[in-house]
Amino acid sequence: MFLPFLLLQSAATVTALTGTFRSTRVTESSGVVVSRAHPGILWTHNDSGDGPYLYATDVLGTDRGAVRVPGAEAVDWEDMALGPCPRQPGDCLYIGDTGDNLERRPSVTVYAVPEPEPPLTAADTQRVTAAALALSLYYPDGPHDVEALYVSPRDTAVYLVSKGRGRHGTIRLYRVNRAAWDAPGHVRAELVQTLPIVPNGAAGRLVTGATVRADGGLVAIRTYTEIYFFSPGAGGLLTPADRPVCPIAAREGAGEGIAFRADSSLVLTSEANMLGPGTIHTVRCPR
Repeated sequence: MFLPFLLLQSAATVTALTGTFRSTRVTESSGVVVSRAHPGILWTHNDSGDGPYLYATDVLGTDRGAVRVPGAEAVDWEDMALGPCPRQPGDCLYIGDTGDNLERRPSVTVYAVPEPEPPLTAADTQRVTAAALALSLYYPDGPHDVEALYVSPRDTAVYLVSKGRGRHGTIRLYRVNRAAWDAPGHVRAELVQTLPIVPNGAAGRLVTGATVRADGGLVAIRTYTEIYFFSPGAGGLLTPADRPVCPIAAREGAGEGIAFRADSSLVLTSEANMLGPGTIHTVRCPR
């Protein structure tokens, strides 16, 4: 059932609960993308336990069908991004099979597929994307649980952000160049930096998603309770943007997805819980 439009304010942060996922298949929305080719369409995917499927929806949570991604496996899909394709013109959806709660996976995979046409209806579930390109990678300092990635529109590099609850006790940013998509075997990700976000599980300060604005000039990294903004520089190095931390506590049960909208506001998605289906919020953070 669609929930009534609800407006919540915290300082200058304005959050609107716009809907819940009406597809019974979307139980753990772990990543979200705002389509630029198809206005109004959002793409999302489940966390672990599902097959290689992308689900089309909108900010109301409408069930718009599913698309299968051939050539991809779904071990633990954690985030997705929209960016220039690594080998051809146009935009691709990037899917991060990078979850690793126990930090034991010797390598993880990022998939890229050209953004497909959205299904026509909720019953349209037999469509497939083009065959997925797979990029197998590992981190220079050992396995990490990574639930956040974004793709720079400036250089098509893939950036991955560790969750922050592992053996290192820090939140780290890694980079994989576009040329890596043509390299054989497993590719070594480059450690760019340790980010100035101090993880705190009790406070919900663990990274669950990231997104970059369409012009490449602003990166947003979310935890369960906050959004941090950064300005990207040479080599992908992030410096804190001249914006306050954006509080989103108590808005979601287990919030993980984040994506910029065309007007620089943000979409947040969460997993379902005992209270009901996963939620969709829009957020306008203070500048």
